[in-house]
Amino acid sequence: MSSSNAFSTQGAAVARRTPIPPPSALTAVVSRHRKELGTLGVTVPFFAYTACFLLAPTLIVVFGAFSSADGGFTLANFRRLAEANTIAAFGTSILVSMISALIGSVVGALASYALVIGSRPNGLARRLIGAISSVLAQFGGVMLAFAFIATLGINGVGTMLLQQLFGVTVNPNWLSTMPGLVMIYSYFQIPLMIIIFLPAVDSMLPQWREAAESLGGSTWQYWTRVAGPILAPRFISALLLLFANAFSAYATAAALFSQRSILVPLMIQGAMRNEMDVNQQGFAQVLAFAMVVVVALAMLLSHAVEKRAGRWQ
Repeated sequence: MSSSNAFSTQGAAVARRTPIPPPSALTAVVSRHRKELGTLGVTVPFFAYTACFLLAPTLIVVFGAFSSADGGFTLANFRRLAEANTIAAFGTSILVSMISALIGSVVGALASYALVIGSRPNGLARRLIGAISSVLAQFGGVMLAFAFIATLGINGVGTMLLQQLFGVTVNPNWLSTMPGLVMIYSYFQIPLMIIIFLPAVDSMLPQWREAAESLGGSTWQYWTRVAGPILAPRFISALLLLFANAFSAYATAAALFSQRSILVPLMIQGAMRNEMDVNQQGFAQVLAFAMVVVVALAMLLSHAVEKRAGRWQ
């Protein structure tokens, strides 16, 4: 027992005499810049993803629009932008995008306001509608086209029910028209507007309305002089975002209009698939470049409006 105590005492003395090695330079640097390294570890994958899937395709489109079939510089690809069918396709795309954006923004804004005044901030209804809107806002493409065809197509469930119960015959080609396309686009535009605009409506303090009423202001004066000027920039910004979202949509329209190129994305598809004319590839790049310009202008305008709304935050 005494020898064990002596051994322990001797080991403790040796441990006290042994100097603790200083931390290495790398360890010191890591400890000093731990926060910066964590931020760098998060941002580098994001910027790498953005460069691969956003910046690189954009640069390919820009260089391809100004390149000829043999790889030289040319402006001949832009001549076809003045053709009647190209102008018509851009007009149809802008019209469909604007109408669906207006429907989505108005209905979505009203739904957001009804949700704010009719439910608690953390209530079940708010969470349920938020989750459903998040899913439906991403429900597009071929799946959405198939859902509408299965519902309102020639032999769709809704078409058969309307015919059997009410004797109403639905035009089988209605989904392949501009009103049908606007209705389908509105299906994912409205939930997207709810997601975007709900925080703006939620930020309206009830004390503002109480202050307006205490000063003798009416409901009309409150909305036109207090709530309206605050929400208008957010509404316009969301409207522009919905426009860009519809303008760049492709798969849904491609599933409905397989033989007609009435929209710019469908014209790009037709030009890319053309194997008879080598200049069609350059024309497709020009169309994509024009779409990038339109979307960029919409996003710049949206950003400018958001900066104006930021002073109320």
